[in-house]
Amino acid sequence: MVMKKLVIASQNLGKLKEIKQLLSDLSIEIVIPEKDLDVEETGSTFEENAMLKAKAYQQLFPEFYILADDSGLEVDALDGRPGVYSKRYGTSDQDRNQKLLNELESVPDEKRTARFISVMVLLGPTVHQIFQGTVEGSIARTIAGDQGFGYDPVFIPVGYTKSFAELGSEIKNTMSHRAKCLEKVKLFLKTTVTE
Repeated sequence: MVMKKLVIASQNLGKLKEIKQLLSDLSIEIVIPEKDLDVEETGSTFEENAMLKAKAYQQLFPEFYILADDSGLEVDALDGRPGVYSKRYGTSDQDRNQKLLNELESVPDEKRTARFISVMVLLGPTVHQIFQGTVEGSIARTIAGDQGFGYDPVFIPVGYTKSFAELGSEIKNTMSHRAKCLEKVKLFLKTTVTE
């Protein structure tokens, strides 16, 4: 049997590492494209942006399965911002995190609720599936930890007192938005694609 190939439609090193770790036990070959297609995220939802990426990569790899993700942070006190603009909320992770903390400076702890959302689109020769994962939490008052990426240093998941970046990937990968989404992807791939 020829092993099926799954192209990850991303060049984000943090995302790629997480996805590879979480899908490592599947009998499917994970392919990381050598160059980024730099797909413009013009969608107004995570799903629309994930679909834009998936379709762009599908044109390059029509015979493979494509997995594209769009994810972000929604903060209740900011009416859901940064949301789909999470990646474009500043010029670097440090800049984005500091901007967020500045905007929330006067917001009391109990109103700093937030969630990470991940939406993944899986496209293949006969497959078109959408998956979603969410993790609830709150925004810290300071940037803490160096084991994550993106907003991990300011996001404290429910039930914990430390940020994702302090907890590290071993704990994060049991409960993160991307982990929950990938569990659904993995189940689908196991039962539909790799049999």
